[in-house]
Amino acid sequence: MLTEDGKHLYVSYDEYHNLIEKLAIKIHQSGWKFDTILCLARGGMRPGDILSRVFDKPLAIMSTSSYRSESGTVQGILDIAHYITTPKGEIAGKVLLVDDLADSGHTLRAVIHQLKNNYKPITELRSAVIWTKALSTFEADYSVEHLPTNPWIHQPFEGYDSTRPEQLIEKWSV
Repeated sequence: MLTEDGKHLYVSYDEYHNLIEKLAIKIHQSGWKFDTILCLARGGMRPGDILSRVFDKPLAIMSTSSYRSESGTVQGILDIAHYITTPKGEIAGKVLLVDDLADSGHTLRAVIHQLKNNYKPITELRSAVIWTKALSTFEADYSVEHLPTNPWIHQPFEGYDSTRPEQLIEKWSV
């Protein structure tokens, strides 16, 4: 649900999963066949997991981080992992890169640059995101929603950014 001022987008779990399913349909209907899904942790992990199951493809993970402070709302310096975790030993062939959104586009652009320069066994690389903000300098190959007002996206699991174990203990104490 987009707020009236267009500055916040609140997404329920059902909406989130529906958008991932729509992303899967777009990828499938393109006819492109790929060997591996590479998701960017953390935002791309949930969509990557679902797409990996739907397409029955191995899931590789690359960690990136730029949102660090104030419960993940303040962008900091971009960190990109030097290694990819994959069940196949080395990532190779046709790879679908998955993240949740193209916000500024900086992360996806930097990751693609690193993959093209440092992972020569990748023969083709395409990208998929759920949301693309209007201010993004990066256009994914597959995207479900374009957000012209560049809202802050409140994903259904973001409450865990500020939840600590003590709070869970209190919640679940009988």
